[in-house]
Amino acid sequence: MLNGFVRADSVNSSGDSPDETIERGNQRLARRSGLAVGLATAAYGISFGALSVAAGLSIAQTCFLSIVMFSGGSQFALVGVLATGGAASGPAAIAGAALLGVRNGIYGIRTSPMIGRGWWKRTAAAWLTIDESTAVGLAQPTPRSRRTGFWVTGLAVFIGWNLTTLLGALIGDAMGDTRAYGLDAAVFCQLEAGHFSAKKPASSAPFPAS
Repeated sequence: MLNGFVRADSVNSSGDSPDETIERGNQRLARRSGLAVGLATAAYGISFGALSVAAGLSIAQTCFLSIVMFSGGSQFALVGVLATGGAASGPAAIAGAALLGVRNGIYGIRTSPMIGRGWWKRTAAAWLTIDESTAVGLAQPTPRSRRTGFWVTGLAVFIGWNLTTLLGALIGDAMGDTRAYGLDAAVFCQLEAGHFSAKKPASSAPFPAS
């Protein structure tokens, strides 16, 4: 193995051709990377769920937001504005969240070849095109492993994020007013939104660094 990819001299004695063995190895690496990234990213869903409830959303509203919006930076930005200004700040919160979500549409330009054919794949990919799935997918060496990396990462993050959002929302609901514990939901949401906004695919960025 060299630089994370499988070399031809890693061929086993199963009778497969060197190319098939290499591709199988790359597929395994793509799946492993996707699951690892999904697990790490899902942890942030707990904080989002708790902060969302602290900002005034119900458990059901919090979970619905995670399923429909599914963009960490946008979600934290939206909840952060709501925590500061209440329901009256809704339009500003939606506008800010939408601006942060624009980059996911830009990522779609690069991820389109990885998605595969079929309208249902295109529809699902509209939800799963995020920083993590883009980065892991583009980091793989072959078309098949790039597709595997994209889908495994996207699905792992989506499932994990929504499960931990529910868990966090239940925790936040049990805690009640977080200010009683010295925690300001608005401040924490802005910090988390900044964290997600700062993330971008590194060596696999959709566009060359300027």
